[in-house]
Amino acid sequence: MTEPLPPTNYEIAQVCLLAGKIMLENGGETYRVEDTMTHVAEGFGVPNSHSFVTPTGIIFSIDGPEQTTRLIRISARSTDLHKVTVVNAISRRISKGDLSPQEAYRLLSEIDAANTSFPTWVKILAAAVASGCFLIMFKGMWHDFLPAFLTGGAGLTFLGYFNRIVRIKFFAEFLASLFIGALAFLFVHIGFGHDLDTIIIGSVMPLVPGLLITNAVRDLMAGHFVSGVSKGAEAFLTAFAIGAGIAFVLSFYNGEGMV
Repeated sequence: MTEPLPPTNYEIAQVCLLAGKIMLENGGETYRVEDTMTHVAEGFGVPNSHSFVTPTGIIFSIDGPEQTTRLIRISARSTDLHKVTVVNAISRRISKGDLSPQEAYRLLSEIDAANTSFPTWVKILAAAVASGCFLIMFKGMWHDFLPAFLTGGAGLTFLGYFNRIVRIKFFAEFLASLFIGALAFLFVHIGFGHDLDTIIIGSVMPLVPGLLITNAVRDLMAGHFVSGVSKGAEAFLTAFAIGAGIAFVLSFYNGEGMV
């Protein structure tokens, strides 16, 4: 009985890159992605690997007689921490020697192709409830809960719609926040809502890039300055787009005698 051939550096690099790609596309921090890729390579008996991760790409290299260097580009990023957790679990199994490169690549491919996100209506409902709760947290009145509930849900709906028709992320966020401000003003104008400020604040909270800001700070603290600064710049642009949309509505209606 012949023993199976040892895995090649190319196969190991394929597994490491796919694991890093899944984590980076779904909200994983840069230092965590690099650490996971290194542990996966060590689990397959390759201690001399190197990785360089940025928010838009991953470079992975293995030294030795069969030196291998691979690069993949990351074009889309979202938040799905369940996938990050599953990849970490697979990494631990690889470190224990429970998975071959072929088995690990198959499992990772299934995770990458799986749609584990919540249905759109659940996301919209969660954003609506969160908006109302944020309004109360920012000392809003209970009679403004329903206006914030509706405005927050509509804001996430607008964002999803604009993301499909506009490929520029920040422009889509600007338009979504503009509609949030306009809808909140409409509710106050017809007497359905009372405090415009708290309704707007509660409604835009689901759009605030909280995870992006957190990851930027954690990457900076871990010494990954390129990723930390770029993620911080992305979070700043998102916050600027949200603020610009709201400011446009407020300045426009200010001349109409808004109270």
